[in-house]
Amino acid sequence: MRDPFDIPFAGLPKELIVFPLPGALLLPQGRLPLNIFEPRYLNMVEDALGQQRLIGMIQTRDPHEGLVPEQSDLFDVGCAGRIVSFSETSDGRFMLTLEGACRYRIVREIEGVRGYRRMKVDFSEFKSDTQESDWTLDRETFMPILRRYLEARGIGVEWKAIEAAPDHLLISSLGMMFPFDLKEKQALLEARDIAAMADLMRSLMDMGLHDVEQSTTKH
Repeated sequence: MRDPFDIPFAGLPKELIVFPLPGALLLPQGRLPLNIFEPRYLNMVEDALGQQRLIGMIQTRDPHEGLVPEQSDLFDVGCAGRIVSFSETSDGRFMLTLEGACRYRIVREIEGVRGYRRMKVDFSEFKSDTQESDWTLDRETFMPILRRYLEARGIGVEWKAIEAAPDHLLISSLGMMFPFDLKEKQALLEARDIAAMADLMRSLMDMGLHDVEQSTTKH
């Protein structure tokens, strides 16, 4: 069942505030916590709160440690997130959580405002993100691979929560959590639909397991 506060597809904007952040993947229905402290992005959050509460998360094509350069090169596809929780801190930061609403493709960059970047965007390619889906995950084959991958990577999880999670939310949450590289995360984001995303995730886990096994054999 959809959240009553979700923005319908027809209500998505043609222009979007964007937040470039390498390695921070937001997928539809996933939730991403953010700690905002740079002045340009404090401005971004203030303005987003006064509009539709939408921020377009997008990865930079190159990894960056520390502050992201103002005109860093961006991937073409990102995911718009709706601010679903928000608080201020005594030291001047914003703590917020974005929920993935719909993926978008950048059409072109437009004039920035108050230090942050804005894009003209097109959501049409990803309309299915805003619609109910009858897709179901083949857990009988997926879960054993997932368990092996998590154990190999030393990632602890609450299995009861994983088993209880709806299929779509499970795939989004795992995709955001896993230590995939920039290009692998972007490939997940650009998958045709949730079924393709799950298939790709399974392949990435298989490759990750192969790499771990190869490393163990060599040592």
